[in-house]
Amino acid sequence: MPPPPEALITDRLVLRRPAMSDAPAVYEYGRDPDVTRYLIFPTHRSVADAENFLATCPARWESGEEHCWLITLRDDRRVIGSFACRPRGHAIDIGYALGRPHWRRGYATEAGQAVVAWAAGLPEVYRIWAVCDVENTASARVLEKLGMTREGILRRWIVHPNISPEPRDSYVYARVR
Repeated sequence: MPPPPEALITDRLVLRRPAMSDAPAVYEYGRDPDVTRYLIFPTHRSVADAENFLATCPARWESGEEHCWLITLRDDRRVIGSFACRPRGHAIDIGYALGRPHWRRGYATEAGQAVVAWAAGLPEVYRIWAVCDVENTASARVLEKLGMTREGILRRWIVHPNISPEPRDSYVYARVR
């Protein structure tokens, strides 16, 4: 698989690789319990939590385990969220987080369209997929807007530590070639 682009540019956004200097901005959305409710990491309690996450990004990027871009507003480059993809052979799974002040503006869909377009253009990728908690209707709608089809429910699939220590049901969505 060729290396991913360092940045993806859309009409309103720039998705770029994170830097340690982004820790305060990542903490800003990562500390919001509404943002992290359905995510797989605990709500950030300090900037150190964001720093710990950012410190892992370069090695995961270089190894190909995960490519994470920060979502920034194109006009002022302010960080408003993140979008990641994890290549697994012929498939890539995606996930994202977006700061609450930026919900319902189409930013998650716009960022997702850029990542999905890049991934779909890779000849070795036949499946782009994601999961979302069955109660996360907003994310389900974003995945549908990205051209994904709901394939079913994965029972007791993933733990969302901000809701419960027990695994929860998730919808699985995919776009296949």
